[in-house]
Amino acid sequence: MNFKNVKLIVTNWFSKPWYPLAISAYPVIALLSANVGQVQNSAGMRSLLVSILFGGVLYFLVWVFLRQVYKAAFLSAVWLALFFSFGHIYISLDAKYPDSNYTFWLAVGWVVLFILALGWVLRSKSAFVASTSTFNTIALALLVMAAGQIMLEGEPQGVSALGADHAPVQDNLTLPQNPPDVYYIILDSYAREDFLRMVYGYDNSEFINALKDRGFYVGACSQSNYVRTELSLASSLNMIYLPELDDEFKPESTARRTLWNSLKHSAVRHNFESMGYETVNFETGFAWMELEDADRFITPPPFTSGLTEFEGLFLRTTLAKYAQDWGWVDPDAVMGQSFRDRFNNVFDSMDEVANMPGPQFSYIHLISPHPPFVFDAEGNPSYPPDFWNEQREYPYDDYQRGYTGQLTYLNTKMLDAVDTILAESDTPPIIVIQGDHGPWMQPKDRHLWILNAYYLPGYEDRLYPNISPVNTFRLIFNSYFGGNYEMLEDKSYYSPVPNLYKFTEIPNTCGDSQ
Repeated sequence: MNFKNVKLIVTNWFSKPWYPLAISAYPVIALLSANVGQVQNSAGMRSLLVSILFGGVLYFLVWVFLRQVYKAAFLSAVWLALFFSFGHIYISLDAKYPDSNYTFWLAVGWVVLFILALGWVLRSKSAFVASTSTFNTIALALLVMAAGQIMLEGEPQGVSALGADHAPVQDNLTLPQNPPDVYYIILDSYAREDFLRMVYGYDNSEFINALKDRGFYVGACSQSNYVRTELSLASSLNMIYLPELDDEFKPESTARRTLWNSLKHSAVRHNFESMGYETVNFETGFAWMELEDADRFITPPPFTSGLTEFEGLFLRTTLAKYAQDWGWVDPDAVMGQSFRDRFNNVFDSMDEVANMPGPQFSYIHLISPHPPFVFDAEGNPSYPPDFWNEQREYPYDDYQRGYTGQLTYLNTKMLDAVDTILAESDTPPIIVIQGDHGPWMQPKDRHLWILNAYYLPGYEDRLYPNISPVNTFRLIFNSYFGGNYEMLEDKSYYSPVPNLYKFTEIPNTCGDSQ
């Protein structure tokens, strides 16, 4: 096929009015690109198919009405643009003018725009033939840019690759005769006992004492090394402070690709897998922290409501958001149930995991007591919007109420899980239960006060009150597997958004650490 034939085929293809279908696909692809790393791309597939089908049906119906395909394409494209942009305009206005009641008038304005577009097309003498190739090009360019963003932010490394340049792996670790299973359990935003007592007036001593009765050491003065989940876990799972982990983590940078890769392919995971450990991980709902290529990646049964969290988010960005306002669908209820499903999936699977033939490294991240608040203190379902205002922001008192209720139920489930692990383990296991950072809406220092509990049979004497997550696995590899990691000075850092790597050291002022 020569160049002239290729050019003729491309010209002919671009002269056909297919751009309404591309415009139907663009909003889903764009939303996926805006949330790259937050959700799996597969989460948008059903929305993409429905969106294209919706655009195709609309295109067909308009063509039946007008009987002019090019005019039908143009009017369909305008109406689709109005339909898919409505929610974005609504959200922008709501953020800028939170106390205004404009919902009705915004809808009226959109109906007027729909009618004006119809009148314009009906009265226009143009058949919109000449502009077809231009509209096709624009629609295709939008799709390519959005899809390109997804691919650029995608994970380039293979399964065994390390996610950061300077991850401190050691290839001379030795497997003991009866290697222990290792459980690294992150309880997202779980605060230290003194914080809960002093700030929330919540007595968590019963849970802390129950851990101690089971042989745990609890760091009374532990702080996280960083104030955000992705920073904290990248540091703890690679046993190093971030500026030393990769050259990309510079104060002026806002990039997260390497950061997320360093979570998925960490030095800790590499060390365990190199010794023959199998990696176990659970679905969290956040793609950037999930190890979907683990030996066992455990997901809950499919949610049966017919709507997913991504689909609920997509719904809110379109004119179909009124389906939520009128009570036809409730994406917030769907979101709450999804979080409950993933939470329950972990604890329902604990007996199965504990009985796996070992050795295994179970990296378990629970989005709790972190919002959304989906359980009360007794484990009954709670409705997430009950804890936020009309702008979906958490008032302080409602946040505290939701946080402490969810934490109370989490405590009971965690003790049951610990008992299951201990009872089902032939070799005493290694268990670390750790917060990645403290609760929201706190001063810089209190945002770092975390629960940090260790079950390290035979090596309790190596632990100390202000041990921080960066030293967790340095100590474990040295104690159990013949590692020769140097223990680092325990430091904590604050950084603002979006300058995640612009770190300011926050001293640990806990009295026991002096």
